[in-house]
Amino acid sequence: MRYMELGSSGIQISKMGLGTWAIGGGPAWSGGPDEDRAVDTIVTAVESGINMVDTAPGYNFGNSERMVGKALAKLDRSQVVLVTKCGVVWNRTGAVWNKVGDRQLYKNLTPASIRLEVEESLERLGTDYIDLYMTHWPSVEPFYTPISETAAELNKLKEEGRIRAIGAANVSISQIKEYLGCCELDLVQGKYSVLDRAVEDELIPLCRENRITMQAYSPLEQGLLTGTVSKDYRPEPGNARANKKWWQPGNMERVIDMLDAWRPLSEKYRCGIPALCLAWIMNQGDTVNLLTGATSPGEVRMNVPAADIVLSDEDRQLMRKMAEGLDG
Repeated sequence: MRYMELGSSGIQISKMGLGTWAIGGGPAWSGGPDEDRAVDTIVTAVESGINMVDTAPGYNFGNSERMVGKALAKLDRSQVVLVTKCGVVWNRTGAVWNKVGDRQLYKNLTPASIRLEVEESLERLGTDYIDLYMTHWPSVEPFYTPISETAAELNKLKEEGRIRAIGAANVSISQIKEYLGCCELDLVQGKYSVLDRAVEDELIPLCRENRITMQAYSPLEQGLLTGTVSKDYRPEPGNARANKKWWQPGNMERVIDMLDAWRPLSEKYRCGIPALCLAWIMNQGDTVNLLTGATSPGEVRMNVPAADIVLSDEDRQLMRKMAEGLDG
C-alpha cells in the first residue's frame, strides 16, 4: 500500500480509502450487508493497509457511522484516519433535500447544527476525536450559511482537538477558494472515474496548486466498473444506481464491452478489472486519492493490490481514449 500526506496536515493516509456509504445499507442500497460482514469489511481494510475510513451521518441515518464505530472497537484507533461529515441532518430542520424511504433529509451548516453533529457522530463512532471532518454538501436557502461562518466553527473544533483536519465535498471551484480564505483545507472530494473525468478540468489543478488532496469517490461507478455486471441487469426503482447516466440501457452495455476489451491489460498487470480501474485513478498524480466502496472482505482484498499498480503512460492513455470514445 502506498501512502501520501493529507493536504498539508502532516497526517499520512493510504492512497486508497474505504468509503462506507453502501455498508450503511438502507433503502438506497436495497438493504446492504449484514452487520457482521460490514464490520469485518472495515477491519479487513485496515488490516490490509487501508488506514483511511470514510463515513457520514447521512449514510442511512447514522447507521454507517455505527458500523464504523463497532469496527473501531476491534482496532487500534491510532492506526485509523477517521473521516466523517456534517451538513446533512434528519433530526432537526434545514433546507429540504433528499427523501430516503419515508424519511426526509435536510441541509444545515449553521455553527449550532455543526456543534450538535460533532457530538452525535462522536457518540455513534465511539471515539473522542475525528481525524478529518468534512462538510458534506454546500448549504442552500432558506438555511444558507456563509462559508466564513461554517469555517469559523470548524476552526474552533480543530483548536479544541475534536477534529484534526478540515475537508469539503461536492463544492464548486469558487466555494473552495472561499474556504481557503477562511481555513486550512486539506481534502476535497469529487466524483472521478475513468468514465467521469470532469474534475480534471479545474478541480485537480486547483488542488495541486494549493496542496489539497483530491479524493475521488465512486471510482467504480457504483459497481459498474467491476466487470461483474451482466448486460441484462437493471437497477431496482429507488436504488442509488437507477438514475445514473452509465447505468442506463444502451450506455451500460457499451461500458461492459469496453471492460471486456481491457481483459489483456488485466492479465498484463495481474489484476482484476476493478483493480485496473482503481489503478487508473491513482496513477493520475501525487495529489489524487480515492475511496473504494467495498462491502465485503473479499472485495477489499481484491481492490487493495490496485494501490501498488503503476500503469505505463501508453496503457493509461489507451484506457482514457477508449473511455472518451463512449462519450459520443
